[in-house]
Amino acid sequence: MARLLQAPPKFNPSEWNIANKMQCASTESQKSRSERTIAESQRLLDEVEKTTRKTQSDINKKIEQRREEIKFWKQELDNKLEQIVRETEVLLSFKTRLEKSLESCEEPLIIAQKCLLNRQRRAGIDLVHDEVEQELVKEVEVLQGVIALLGRTLEQTNEQISFVSPEDWIDFSNINVEKAEKQKNNSLALRALIDGILSQTANDMRKQCEVVNVAFRSRVKEVKDAKHKLQTLLAMVMDEIASQEKNVAALKKAIADKEGPVKVAQTRLEARNHRPSVELCYDTVQYKLISEVQEITKNIQRLKDTLAQAETELKGLSRRQLSLEEEIQVKENTLYVDEVLCMQMRESVYIKNF
Repeated sequence: MARLLQAPPKFNPSEWNIANKMQCASTESQKSRSERTIAESQRLLDEVEKTTRKTQSDINKKIEQRREEIKFWKQELDNKLEQIVRETEVLLSFKTRLEKSLESCEEPLIIAQKCLLNRQRRAGIDLVHDEVEQELVKEVEVLQGVIALLGRTLEQTNEQISFVSPEDWIDFSNINVEKAEKQKNNSLALRALIDGILSQTANDMRKQCEVVNVAFRSRVKEVKDAKHKLQTLLAMVMDEIASQEKNVAALKKAIADKEGPVKVAQTRLEARNHRPSVELCYDTVQYKLISEVQEITKNIQRLKDTLAQAETELKGLSRRQLSLEEEIQVKENTLYVDEVLCMQMRESVYIKNF
């Protein structure tokens, strides 16, 4: 307890002075360090602020430049997108033209095939592979070729419309701009191709259709001319038959008319055979009667021979009549097939430009 109450140690004045000096020195040193730190800190703050402002300025400039670039590319893509949308709409209209043109080929092809089928109904010698038949076959080939070409072009058009879909251009970039420009140019080239194909195919079909129609008209005229000639020949044959029938009747009557005179002459000869004695001689009368019988008999035979020939000619004329009538019927059937069935059906064929 006594130790707790012991007084603290005493320092001498020199120690006190030293301690005070040390405190001053330490404080001054600390103050200097602090001032240097403050000064360094201020310089650092100024430097950081300048650097930050510069960096921010640079970044802002870069951002502004990038924003301008993006605005430019966006505008470019917007323009290309608008062009692509318009081009797609135009190309869709060309697709519709192709579809309508393709659809319009069906009826002419069916009609040409029906014409070929109908013309199989021609009979006899008229069942000929004539110019009409050749041109109809060519027309079928032309139409089938046009349908195939239009079908391939339609497929190409569908593929192109897939390429230029607006959804393809959501990501904005220079590549897309170039791609859009390329596809737009492809679409323009395809449209020009489609225009040319539609025009050429329509011209080809129209030209071949007219060639077939001309061939039909020419063939119908030929058949009508042939029919008219046959009818003229038939009329001549009918007149000749009438004349020959009259001739046959006249020959038969002449033969019948000669039966009386020959019987009279024969009766006279028979009667003179009963003359008595020397009266039964070959006198002038006897010779004349014999000559008369021979002459009449010979003439009757000549008449019969001529009658036989006339009847043969009459049969020949009758056969010719039947043949001409059959041939005229063949021509009438051909005219019905070509002029009624085919040509009237072809009147509905109209090749339009799409």
